[in-house]
Amino acid sequence: MAPFYAVKSDNVLKRVEELQSVGQDEAALQALHDVVLSKRSRSNPITVMEPIMLKYVELCVELKKGKMVKEGLHQYRNIAQNTSVNSIETIINKMLSLAEEKVAEARAKADKIAVDVDDLEASETPESIMLSTVSGDQSKDRTDRAVVTPWLKFLWEAYRTVLDIMRNNSRLETLYNAVTLKAFQFCLTYDRKTEFRRLCEILRNHFLNVAKYSHQPHAVNLNDPETLQAYLESRFAQLNAAAELELWQEAFKSVEDIHTLLTTSKRPPKPVMMANYYEKLTKIFMVSDDYLFHSAAWNRFSAIERVVNKNLTDDQQSRMASIVLLSALAIPIITTTKTRPGYVEADEYRVQKLNRLSMLMGLTAHPTRTGLLKEALNKNILSRVRPEIRDLYNILEVQFHPLSICKKINPIMTKISEDTDLAKYVRPLHQVILTRLLQQLSQVYTTVKLDFVLNLASFPAPFNYDAATIEKFIMNGCKRGELNIRIDHASQSLIFETDLFAPPKDTVTEGIQLQSSPADLMRTQLSRLGVSLHAVVQMIDPSVKENAIKAKQEVVQRALAGAEQEHKQAMDRKLIIERRKEVIETEIARKEKQAAQEKAAAAAKKAEAEKKRVEEEIKRREEERLKRIQEEIQRDQAKRIAEEISSKTGLQLKPEEIEQSDVKTLLDLKVSRLQTEQKELSDRLKQISKRIDHTERAYRKEEIPLLEKDYEQQQKTDKAFYEASRKNELAASKAKFEENMKLKKRFSRIIVDYRTYKSRIEAARKEATEAKHKAADEAIEKEKQERIAAWREKKAEADELRRQEEAENARREQEEREAHEAAERARIEKEAKLAKEKEAYAKEKEKLDAMARKQREREEEIERKAALAKSSSAKNTYVPPAARSDSGGWKSREAGRTAPSFDRSDSSGWHNVTRSSNNDRSFRDTDRREGGFGRNFGDRGFGGDRERREGSGFGGDRERREGSGFGGDRERREGGGFGGNRRDERSRGGYKGNSFGSRDVERKW
Repeated sequence: MAPFYAVKSDNVLKRVEELQSVGQDEAALQALHDVVLSKRSRSNPITVMEPIMLKYVELCVELKKGKMVKEGLHQYRNIAQNTSVNSIETIINKMLSLAEEKVAEARAKADKIAVDVDDLEASETPESIMLSTVSGDQSKDRTDRAVVTPWLKFLWEAYRTVLDIMRNNSRLETLYNAVTLKAFQFCLTYDRKTEFRRLCEILRNHFLNVAKYSHQPHAVNLNDPETLQAYLESRFAQLNAAAELELWQEAFKSVEDIHTLLTTSKRPPKPVMMANYYEKLTKIFMVSDDYLFHSAAWNRFSAIERVVNKNLTDDQQSRMASIVLLSALAIPIITTTKTRPGYVEADEYRVQKLNRLSMLMGLTAHPTRTGLLKEALNKNILSRVRPEIRDLYNILEVQFHPLSICKKINPIMTKISEDTDLAKYVRPLHQVILTRLLQQLSQVYTTVKLDFVLNLASFPAPFNYDAATIEKFIMNGCKRGELNIRIDHASQSLIFETDLFAPPKDTVTEGIQLQSSPADLMRTQLSRLGVSLHAVVQMIDPSVKENAIKAKQEVVQRALAGAEQEHKQAMDRKLIIERRKEVIETEIARKEKQAAQEKAAAAAKKAEAEKKRVEEEIKRREEERLKRIQEEIQRDQAKRIAEEISSKTGLQLKPEEIEQSDVKTLLDLKVSRLQTEQKELSDRLKQISKRIDHTERAYRKEEIPLLEKDYEQQQKTDKAFYEASRKNELAASKAKFEENMKLKKRFSRIIVDYRTYKSRIEAARKEATEAKHKAADEAIEKEKQERIAAWREKKAEADELRRQEEAENARREQEEREAHEAAERARIEKEAKLAKEKEAYAKEKEKLDAMARKQREREEEIERKAALAKSSSAKNTYVPPAARSDSGGWKSREAGRTAPSFDRSDSSGWHNVTRSSNNDRSFRDTDRREGGFGRNFGDRGFGGDRERREGSGFGGDRERREGSGFGGDRERREGGGFGGNRRDERSRGGYKGNSFGSRDVERKW
């Protein structure tokens, strides 16, 4: 496999399209799955991975591969969450939209299947009837279960997968909340109650894990107001969905979740949210028959609704006020919260429940029927309620009429039953009415007949009471301490007993009292006696009254005297309170500003840390990528060697062995396995061949008699079968022949008419066919002539175009030929010019060579004469090497050596040095005059100018750039020979300096 450097989106997607075009969707998905889950894909940019992921989720949805899409989304989240959250959102929205489209298509398909019935008169087949009898499902339900349910299940799994991937991640919390709302809508659209319960449990577990994983990076911060607001919105959506699905237990759990978030939030919730909160609580408490908290929830909801919605009409306000008052009146008086004094037992569960519900309602104390009615009266609700509700309140709570209470209330209850919103309070109101009836009867009567009570408590069905129901109700009231009644079954009467030592009761619960009860008289006897004695004293002694009046006047005078001082103190206290408020507000503003600064600093620090972490992450990924590339190259080399071994020897190596071995180990393993396999194969072949020979021989020996017996039996069977089949065939042929003869006789009567009718039809059809043939021939001929004309026209146009092209080509060829001839003439002229210049240069060079040779001869002669003259004048004077004898000195030592030959065509670099046999004086003198020995090694000889780049002979000018011989002009830039004209501006030097003593010639060449 070639080493992996980077994923090319075009290549992968092109391969997937090729596989899809041949129907290999599974293979295409597997190819994308391998790319997405590869560790090497983490280093790829998002722009490369995003189109791959879009195609990946599309195929996963198409093939319903929930597990694969979950793995791919987990991998892509790890890749893109640090750099591009929008890309993750795009992928997830794409997947969910595709899944929703598939569900919609499945529903449409199921509806079409249900509608498409082949036979409307026989739509119910025996099979469908039996299936419906056994399963109990309708045909539509079975179709939905077969077609729609698999896609619904896939969509539900998609929602679960997305929520699991994005949980507890602050960077993905916006997308998390959006998907949560979509999941709620899914449950509502398809009425999936079971999935809704599971969804609520999943979200609840995710919320509990927020605090557990708060120390992790990018954890959800519930202290952030925006995050908390998003969670509140999702929980309110959950509450609305639970109420719409009528899952009241889940709705109550949602209320608890909302209350937990509200207590966590530092900001007050929006009034609209709280109105929705209490509205859903009213429904929950109504379903649970908790009328007390139902009324309390309505009370809070109406208060918030009037603040939020300023545009409530009078009808809406009247309706809301009527519900609030009616819900308070419907609270049963005989409740389970009260027990008879002396029989109070600790009911911790009930107390905890009340505390819990009060906490959810935001109440500091438990609500009571008395408190709710008083609060309703304080808000002047009676002025806004409907007349029948006001009358009901007066009858139950104000008026005292035990003998006519039920007759007065029956018309009111009829009106209430007609209203759908108020009809749910009819049943609890009947219990309240019966309680009031018994309470008022107890104040008037001591003993009444049970039939009399049944007559008074007569209500229309289904709220009519019988003796057993009333007896049960009375016993429950006595147990709870609301009633003190004894039933005499012998006389079928009710006895209202009086407890002289009973504790005082709430007046609202007890109702209107016509007179004080014996218990009240016993309890207030001393207080009444004190009031009477005080009145007697005032009547007997008038001074007591006068002293009281005088004391009152003194109190008034003292109050007037201290009023100014108290007013001043009150104003001072008000100023102090205002200053304290200002100080507190200033401190709060300072703390808020400091908190904002700290938050900004923390955000900047967090951003810096995030930036540093991203850089480190990029660096780490780059290092990992390089390391993976190196490892991939090594694995590729090992695999290539293993493939070579496999192709040559047929030895198959396992992938893990290839990855864990080097080349030498692979070769050793190849040899050892090859030897082992060859040995095992040889032994196995020997054993098999030996065993097969004996077995085959025994089989053949034993089967010979069996084959003979089977052959005889087969002959008998075949003969019997042949005779039977022959007999049946003859009988069938005979019967068929007889049947055909009968048919022939029947058809012979109509054969004449048949032939006549047939000939008439054939003649008519023949004429029609000939007419059609003629018309077709004419149309074909017409089309043929049109095509011939069109072809001729096109041919003429083509011939014209061809002639134009040929003329253009001929013109272009003529121009090219003329240009070529002109270029050839220019080339010939240039070559002739160059040849003339070369010939002139050769002649000039020969002339210069002759002049140089003569100059050299004159110099040699002069030097020889000068040397002889000096040697005769002084013995120890210096003798030039050229004048010395050949028998001694360096000349004799150098006699056997060869002089180097130099190529002066290139004086800029090193040259190959070869010695020639020329050993005469002229060569040595020339060597010396041309810069000394080694002149061509950098163009500088012994005695040459050390500050310039060219050689000089002895006596050459060291401050100029060109060489001169002896006696050369030191003030000019050109070389000169002995006796040369120093004022001459031309190049007249000896064989020194520039080549051949001439710069102009060389420059010209």
